[in-house]
Amino acid sequence: MQSIIIGLLIVGFGFLLVLKTEWFLQFCGSIAWAEKWLGADGGTRLFYKLLGILFCFLGFLTMTGLLKPMVMSIVGPLFGGFK
Repeated sequence: MQSIIIGLLIVGFGFLLVLKTEWFLQFCGSIAWAEKWLGADGGTRLFYKLLGILFCFLGFLTMTGLLKPMVMSIVGPLFGGFK
């Protein structure tokens, strides 16, 4: 039950980040490397939207209980002793 609430909060934040990108841009400011690598004008907006989508994805993984198995399947082979 706790993971569902935490996952919903993460998804909600990601949704707000995608929906209210302009507010986050005015509040946090632009990111120089995002402007350079993601587009001359609007790279920061794109970064905030991609970050919001990532938060939504991680929130859904948290709600379903799949975050830990996915992380362990990715980084587990790097640390063979952990199970």
